[in-house]
Amino acid sequence: MTLKIALFGFALMLTGNGMAAEKTKIRLGVLAFGTANWELAALKNEKLLNDAAFTLDIVPMATPQAGKIALQSNAVDMIVSDWIWVSRMRSSGADYTFYPYSNTAGALLVADNSPIETVADLSGKKLGIAGGELDKNWLLLQAVGLKQQVDLNQSVDKIYGAPPLLNQQLRQRRLDAVINYWHFAARLEAEGYRQIINGREILQQLGIDEQVPSLGYVFRASWGNRHKAAVNHFLQLTAKAKQRLCSSDAAWRKITALTKAKDSATQDILRQRYCEGRVRRWGAANRQAAERVYQLLRQLSDNKLTGSTEQLQPGTFWRSGQE
Repeated sequence: MTLKIALFGFALMLTGNGMAAEKTKIRLGVLAFGTANWELAALKNEKLLNDAAFTLDIVPMATPQAGKIALQSNAVDMIVSDWIWVSRMRSSGADYTFYPYSNTAGALLVADNSPIETVADLSGKKLGIAGGELDKNWLLLQAVGLKQQVDLNQSVDKIYGAPPLLNQQLRQRRLDAVINYWHFAARLEAEGYRQIINGREILQQLGIDEQVPSLGYVFRASWGNRHKAAVNHFLQLTAKAKQRLCSSDAAWRKITALTKAKDSATQDILRQRYCEGRVRRWGAANRQAAERVYQLLRQLSDNKLTGSTEQLQPGTFWRSGQE
């Protein structure tokens, strides 16, 4: 009888150890050709996952909207998205939360020999706009224009389109300027196109000096709280992978194929802009700055982007304990 009890206890111990050793599986939905793949590749290349508190299942997504649908239907646990969407969903009862992944936003570019020197010079010009009429870069650029006594929404010839198509139209001189997502803007820079203003400078002209994230990892807070150690370890390791890409030429060379850059000049400017977007600080001042950006976007979009709620919803930002 004593032997049976001992064997039973030993079996329970083995089972318990097996359960303790089981890692949290994170199903991460990312754009098939998105820049998040760069640091996810670095996680593997730099062997940062060897002692991770989680396993990672990367699920390719065709569009940002597909990622949101996958998250809402529980097909994935986490996606890359923006905090405006998170706040709007929370106002409808969802419990999504956001942790910053990148501070890099878009940029306004023109041909090097263009007469356009300032935002005010866009008046009467053909402007290509990525993301549509509610794109955050476009809305905030309008706020800068208003400070310069120019209503861009009324005074420019707006051409909405897909980012690569807009780049091509600028090359063909069918557009006078384009405001595009950062990595498409960087490719134009590498070709000699001139940057008039970028996302960080737009915020500074609006009186916001603190960095505000453009994108981040989004997941259900309830899921995050159940797997807090794994989630926070994932966030730490992805930041470490990004740092490695920015500090190690060898690490960067391993992921250059993912950038689809055709030459070293493009690779260099992509890396520069990517690394400028590292989230070095994320604290109360940055969250307060995000609230100020929210108010601007709410007013400029007439609530169409943010929804009708007057404030960022509580819980929009995940607190990892590392702030």
